[in-house]
Amino acid sequence: MFIGEYNHSIDPKKRLAVPSKFRSDLKNKIVITKGLDKCLIIYPMKVWQELAEKLGTLPMGESTTRSFVRSMLAGAVDCEIDKQGRILIPDFLKSYADLDKNVIIAGVYNRLEIWDENKWDGYKKNAEKNTDEVAEQLGKLGVY
Repeated sequence: MFIGEYNHSIDPKKRLAVPSKFRSDLKNKIVITKGLDKCLIIYPMKVWQELAEKLGTLPMGESTTRSFVRSMLAGAVDCEIDKQGRILIPDFLKSYADLDKNVIIAGVYNRLEIWDENKWDGYKKNAEKNTDEVAEQLGKLGVY
């Protein structure tokens, strides 16, 4: 399980170090794709394969479904983690998430999210304003 928040930076060669505590769970091959809220998502290969299968079964008759599936699948790249624990972020994904140098890698259960540091700070502040409301909704679902 991936949890926690880590400050990292993208080097001039577009490489990003994956937090060492996650490397053994990721093995050496991952998938990076466009995430919601303008972040990137790193999936372990097994989790990605399960998600891709689900996406592949969605009905293609609705334009919003087609658009989402295209964005997730066509926007994905498989990537190897090098011996120093780094991954290469392709330009089109870096651009999508507005990543510059300083990023946050957030562990979110079965995936990692890569955020521009400033966007992450803004997102967190906004999300934290709604914690009581979200807790009530989760309580109604029996989750919290």
